Amino acid sequence: MTFWGLLDDATRRAPDAVVLADDHGRSLTTAALRDAAGRAAAGLHRRGVGPGDVVCWQLPTTLEAAVVMAACARLGAVQNPVIPVFRHREVGFIVRQVSARLVIVPESWHGFGHGAMARSLGPEVLVLDLDGPPGPALRLPEGDPASLPPAPAPARARADECRWIYYSSGTTADPKGVRHTDESVIASSAGVVDGLGFGAGDVYPIAWPIAHIGGVSMLAAALRTGGTLVLFDVFDPAVTPERMAAHRPTVLGSATPFFHAYLAAQRRHGGDPLFPALRACVGGGAATPEPVNREVAQVLGVSGVVGSWGLTEFPVATSERSTDAEPGTTVGRPAAGVRVRVVDGELRLKGPQCFLGYADAGLDAEAFDADGWLRTGDLGDVDEQGRVRVRGRRKEVVIRNAETISAAEVEGVLARHPAVRDVAVVGVPDERTGERICAVVVVRPGHDVPLAVLVAHCQAEGLARHKCPERLEIVGELPRNPMGKVLRRALEGWLASVSGDRVD
Repeated sequence: MTFWGLLDDATRRAPDAVVLADDHGRSLTTAALRDAAGRAAAGLHRRGVGPGDVVCWQLPTTLEAAVVMAACARLGAVQNPVIPVFRHREVGFIVRQVSARLVIVPESWHGFGHGAMARSLGPEVLVLDLDGPPGPALRLPEGDPASLPPAPAPARARADECRWIYYSSGTTADPKGVRHTDESVIASSAGVVDGLGFGAGDVYPIAWPIAHIGGVSMLAAALRTGGTLVLFDVFDPAVTPERMAAHRPTVLGSATPFFHAYLAAQRRHGGDPLFPALRACVGGGAATPEPVNREVAQVLGVSGVVGSWGLTEFPVATSERSTDAEPGTTVGRPAAGVRVRVVDGELRLKGPQCFLGYADAGLDAEAFDADGWLRTGDLGDVDEQGRVRVRGRRKEVVIRNAETISAAEVEGVLARHPAVRDVAVVGVPDERTGERICAVVVVRPGHDVPLAVLVAHCQAEGLARHKCPERLEIVGELPRNPMGKVLRRALEGWLASVSGDRVD
C-alpha cells in the first residue's frame, strides 16, 4: 500500500474519526486530512512539484506539517522531513545531497530565521507564516485538486521506490540520509499498533518533532487504527503537561525529560490524577532509567514505561506490550515480520521496515553484513522469551587500560543513587589509562553527591572497581536532542574545556 492509499483507506473506513488535533483547538478527521492534503498537493503542483521530485520540509510539530506530509504522498514526491533544530551546516548539506526541488520552512520559528537560511541555499523556497496562534484555516498554499495528476497507484509502487529520506543527527560528521519506501514507513507502525496496542479511542499528545521518523510511524498507526494524535509545537515543562491533560490522553511519551515533566505536573496537581484516562507511558529514543520507570509507575498509576527500540534505518523494531507485568526491563519482542540475531554481542536486524540504503550509497557496505542483516551498532541480547535487551552502543564505550566498559552499564548503576536525577557517562582522554570514566550528573533538588559517594555506591552495587567513575561534573541539565538522546559529542567537547574531580 502507498502512504496515500493508507490515508484514502482510513477515510473510507471512518471518515469522521479525528486523527489529528493540536494545542490550539484545531482538529482534522481522516476525511478532512485527505481533503486538505489534496488542496495542498495542488498548491505544490502549481509550483512545479511532481512525482519523484524531492521536497525538503523543516516544520515544527503542527497540523500544517502533517498535511504537507500527506500532500507530498499524494503527489508521489520524495519527501525529506528535517527536524527544526538543524541549522545552516546540516540543512545546506542535506539540501545539496538530496537535490531538493523545493524547500518548505517557516519564515521564523523560536527566534531563528529559517526563511533567510533556506533562501541562501539555492533551491526554490516556500515560506509559511507560522508565527502566533493559528486561526481555523491551515496556513498552506492551496489549489484545485482536480488539477492533480493521478495518485500513486499500489500496482505501480515498488518495494525499492524511495519516497522518504530522513537524516540522522550529525555534529562533527555529516548527517546520514536514510532512504525509506512507503512500505517500510507503514511497516514501522506495527510495533506501535501490536505492542502498545494503540487504536481507536487512544489519544497520544506528541511534542517531539513530527519530522523525526517517529512522526510518520505514529501517523501511520493512527490512520491504521483510528487513534488520535494531538500535536504540540512547543514543550514547556512548566505548562505543557497540564495542556496535554486537557485532551484526556491515554498514552504519554516518550523520553526521560518528558517523564520528569509529567511527574512534576502530577505533584503540582495534588492527589487526584492529572491524567485520569492514562493507560500507558511509552519510551523511545533513549532508554528510560530504572528509577524514572519506577517513579512513573508509582506516581502516574501505570505499570511503568513501555520500552521500544529502533533506529532511523529500522524504526520500531521491537516493543514491549502495555500489558506486560514489568515494562521497562527490556525493549520487548520483535514487531511483526522482524527478525533479530546477535553477532559478537551486536544486535542485527531484518524486517519490512528496514531502509533501502543511504543517500550516500558508499555507506551501505558497512551498514549490512554479508547475509544482508543490518548492523545496528547496538549491543544486547535476546532472552528465552524472545525479549530484546539493549546494553548500549558499540561506539558508546570507554576504553580504559585496553578494557572496554559500557557507558550504559555504568549509567544504570549511577541512576539508582537517590541523589541522581539524570546521568551520562563518557570517556575523557587520559595519558595513563587512555581514557577515564567521567560521570556527568544532574542531581535532585536539595541533594549533594560528591564523587567519593558515587564511587562507594557503585562498589556497593557490585560494579567492578575499574568501571567506577573517576571524574564527576555536576550540571543543571544534560544536552539532549528532541527525542531525548544525550548529545555525547557536545558533552565530550564541553568536558575537554573544564576540569573535574578525579579519583586515582
